[in-house]
Amino acid sequence: MHYLDYAATTPVPKAVADEMYRVLTEEYGNPSSQYELGRRAKELVDACRNTVAEALGCEPGELFFTSCGTESDNWAVSAACWKNRHVGRHIVTTAVEHSAVLEACRWMEQQGWQVTYLTPDANGGLTAEQVLAAVREDTALVSVMLVNNELGSVYPIREIAEGLQAAGSRALLHTDAVQGFLKVPFAARDLGADLISLSAHKIGGPKRVGALYLGGRIKNPRPLLAGGGQEGGLRSGTEATAQLAGFAKAVELRRAQLEESLAHMSEIKAYAVEGLTSIPGLRVIGGGAAPHILSVSLEGYPSQNIVNDLSAQGICVSAGSACHRGKPSHVVAALRLPKKVAAGVIRLSFGPETTKEDIDAAMRALRLHQTGRLPML
Repeated sequence: MHYLDYAATTPVPKAVADEMYRVLTEEYGNPSSQYELGRRAKELVDACRNTVAEALGCEPGELFFTSCGTESDNWAVSAACWKNRHVGRHIVTTAVEHSAVLEACRWMEQQGWQVTYLTPDANGGLTAEQVLAAVREDTALVSVMLVNNELGSVYPIREIAEGLQAAGSRALLHTDAVQGFLKVPFAARDLGADLISLSAHKIGGPKRVGALYLGGRIKNPRPLLAGGGQEGGLRSGTEATAQLAGFAKAVELRRAQLEESLAHMSEIKAYAVEGLTSIPGLRVIGGGAAPHILSVSLEGYPSQNIVNDLSAQGICVSAGSACHRGKPSHVVAALRLPKKVAAGVIRLSFGPETTKEDIDAAMRALRLHQTGRLPML
């Protein structure tokens, strides 16, 4: 099998799985229990928080664990809107956000909020000036992702934060950094965002665990879940200690070889661009700077047919975000591409384990389209 869909999810290293198994079988206490087994579990949760916070570049007390990136995004939108409800009822976001942000914003629209959806240029680019121009006096929240999950576009979060501060805006800034964490170097303390969403399974950790950074301007946020008071009383529920241990171990492994991993993924992406663009009718979509995401279009061929055909040959790529489940991508639609180009977009995404042989296999399979094996539109 040639796995080229790391933006959807990542393989779990043995060291991560081993640590999760150890916690499941040896450190299974409830962190809220007062006896030794419970105290050890509490210490484990604290250690995991320290590990992830250090990698993010924030204080442990600013990081709150969630069940996934989607939960983090939803919580960020609702918490920011609640915090700034007296500022106004306007949100600025982009038309190419992950559906976890877009659907949360649409839910706010149903509550009477106004949302401005900014459209990127044909290459997926978005400027800080474009974002700042949309901010009004009654803007409560600006939500712009750090790295687009389909195009690999890196958006200027620091410049947006600086612009908001210079303008004296009271709007809070959220960024979905699920595709940026440990893939595009940044630190929360320098980025300037008030809320930052993370997910473990995009970096070699388990599914169903994520985190939300709440910066210094988020004082006394509205709790996401009421109950036993876990996560500082903001996100109650017994901590998923094994998942947290896996998250922390994945962070440790990525950080230990971060420079090498980023350089390797950049090399793989450059190799893929050079090889794939030699295929007649294939073009790169967007100008994404992230090292691990590459979207291309085989003009005239339906993307889902391409995905299915490559799958039959043991090659895993996607037709966009895995969350679309085969439906047309709102990200590609926002680029306003010609119909046949948009219909043929597929995404390849890479990880530290990706090899040039994986790329070669994908190129061989795509060249079969030149024989007319797949029906054209």
